[in-house]
Amino acid sequence: MATEIEHQPPYEPYEPPFEWSDEELAKPAEPAEPKGPSRGDRIKATAKEQYGHATARTKDWLAGGDLDPVTVIQLATDAKQRKADAKLAQQQRLAAEAHGRFAHAKARSEAGEPVSANTLASLGGRVAAEESKLAALQALPVLPPTDREVNAARTSKKAGRAAIVAGGGVASLPLVGAAIEQAATGQPMLLAVVTTAAGYGWYLISRPFVRSQAGEAPFGMAPASLPATFQAEPTGGAMGVGSHVVMNVEQLAEGARPFPLRNASTPDQLAECVLLAARAENVPIVEVSDVTRQPWGWQCVVRVGEGTPEAIISKAGDLETRFDLKTNGVRPQPLRARRACAILRLVDGDPFATAPGLPYRAPLSMSITDRFRIGTSVGGDPLELSLAGVMGLWVAASGGGKTGILQALAEGTTACRDNITIDLDPHGDGLEDLGDAVRITARSNEQIEAVLLFFLVMSKARARLRAKLGMGKKWKASPQHPAITIFFDEFPKATDLAKKLAFDLLLVGRKELIEVEIASQGGQKGYLGENFAQMVALKAVGPCKVGDTRAVFGDGSVKEGYLPHKLSPATDTDPKDAGHIFIQGVPGMADEPIEYAIHETPSQVLRQLAEERLAAGLLDPDQDSLDAMKGVDLPEYVEPEYDKDGDLKKPAPVELLTWEQLLRLCGAEPPAGAELTDGPARAAVEDSVTVMEKAGVDRMKTETLLASLQDYDPDAYDEMGVDEFKALMKKAGAGAPLTLGPIGEEKNPRGFKRDRLRHLL
Repeated sequence: MATEIEHQPPYEPYEPPFEWSDEELAKPAEPAEPKGPSRGDRIKATAKEQYGHATARTKDWLAGGDLDPVTVIQLATDAKQRKADAKLAQQQRLAAEAHGRFAHAKARSEAGEPVSANTLASLGGRVAAEESKLAALQALPVLPPTDREVNAARTSKKAGRAAIVAGGGVASLPLVGAAIEQAATGQPMLLAVVTTAAGYGWYLISRPFVRSQAGEAPFGMAPASLPATFQAEPTGGAMGVGSHVVMNVEQLAEGARPFPLRNASTPDQLAECVLLAARAENVPIVEVSDVTRQPWGWQCVVRVGEGTPEAIISKAGDLETRFDLKTNGVRPQPLRARRACAILRLVDGDPFATAPGLPYRAPLSMSITDRFRIGTSVGGDPLELSLAGVMGLWVAASGGGKTGILQALAEGTTACRDNITIDLDPHGDGLEDLGDAVRITARSNEQIEAVLLFFLVMSKARARLRAKLGMGKKWKASPQHPAITIFFDEFPKATDLAKKLAFDLLLVGRKELIEVEIASQGGQKGYLGENFAQMVALKAVGPCKVGDTRAVFGDGSVKEGYLPHKLSPATDTDPKDAGHIFIQGVPGMADEPIEYAIHETPSQVLRQLAEERLAAGLLDPDQDSLDAMKGVDLPEYVEPEYDKDGDLKKPAPVELLTWEQLLRLCGAEPPAGAELTDGPARAAVEDSVTVMEKAGVDRMKTETLLASLQDYDPDAYDEMGVDEFKALMKKAGAGAPLTLGPIGEEKNPRGFKRDRLRHLL
């Protein structure tokens, strides 16, 4: 049966939804979108860029491009400091070795072993020489580096970097080989570490690099390690004391409480400690700056917001409690340059523990016009002075170290080629260990008065003589026309006449270079007899009463920071602050209320120095001055008094002697060239020299010498006592017995020296 097919409509053709215009059909076909770079190309480009960064960074690093001027200057400064420290340490070792050798020899001598005096003297001289070198090094500041040293520091740094690169490359080859070998044996750990480290290192140096633009260092960026003296000035103003502010009172935390100084270990903590303590005691400190750590504690500059730093001085005791310091542990020094500021030293140790000793000064090596060092300040600065034409007053209570102070001064004057040193002391031993180098030693009232009158008359004679010698308005010291320096210890023990003569000499002796250095236990009228303390040009005060501070330095001196009355005198077992002083009137140095310690020198060293200077020869006054004295009128108060009939009513209290008579009165050697005439005195000197030569010694105790003379010539000396023998030797010009240094078990007996007696002959 046929199938009937249904009829379907015809297929309709596709018509696009839009038609292309003739213009669009006429446009040329656009090129196909280009394909992006392959992954390999991108890796190569990135590696090339990183390699460029790494190369530029490495070249810049090797060339020191990252070293700005400040960094290079700091490197050069550190290098100079290390070199200076090494040199100082070496000298400290040498000084310690010299001290050790001297101490060992001295111990052997005291134990009775045969150690000659020359050996001890030589070792003592070496101690002094090494200490002198050490003092010079310690006083020498490390100067800022020169341009040459800065360039050398930069070159050295670049060379070191080149060595690191070269050494690192060579050293890496064995390491990589070992890592690969371990990885091949199943131990890949080292290879993984090396690969990780290398990858991180590559990351660090391949980062985008921008070359640093190192320019000139601004003044305010000076290396912090430079000494304060050499710190550069910041632009726009001078850098001065207190310029490095650490903290002000506004920065204190609310509710903060004071804490002991021992808890402060950084400048910030120190500043906070000071500000909190000040606030608790109502001291108006508002700012702390320039904080430095010292071997003995802390030092800083503080500024008060009102009043003056006197508030710190008056509250020093309470602040010591807040800081938990010892008595006199708070030492403020008000600054003249900035009225509101003070240097505050918080002392928890000995500020003078590292102060240098006495430098060695050879005989005749100085002029009286030269400055010489006698001490060190609490801040480490040297105390140097010249005594030419300088009248001085040195005040300290018993145990305050007056003898040591005067010996330090006289050690300088006895080394001068143009000065005569005179020692007066109505009560004690005066200059003692330097006795051999002193031209006249006067102890009795008669001797002291005669010496003072002699030089008072000489000062008047020189005033009339200067013009004739062409010296002008001041006497000019020379070996031919020497200065005279008179040390007058224990001044309150002198007679009224001696005090009056000394006072008159203070008034007229300066221009004639006849200077007097007076030492007293007090500075008030009750001690001195006259209120002349403040009229003296040079004045120093050690441990004393507060009244002495005001009498010498002025009524307002305590408020200004002069605090010698806070110092403690020595006891039999503790030196405490003996030899520590505050001083005014040092030529060429500003008056500042700062504590100094005078250098202490062993007695043995001083005796050796005195012997050297005696051997080099002591001076006598010039003949011009001696001749001019004949035409000078005496002061009225030393003239004899007569009644109206011309009869003697009152003899002269003191006579003007000739130089030879004065030497004879004081038991000093006669002038060079003077002859010792024949007689018992000359015979005693000749016989003393003979017995010492036979015994092979250069000195003898008085009693031992007399016993030896009695054995040598019984007829002449058998009936002679010690006092009679002393008088005979004094008549001969040998003077009183001297300190001899250790002899056997005796540490410092008195007697006579062979060479000094031989000189009389």
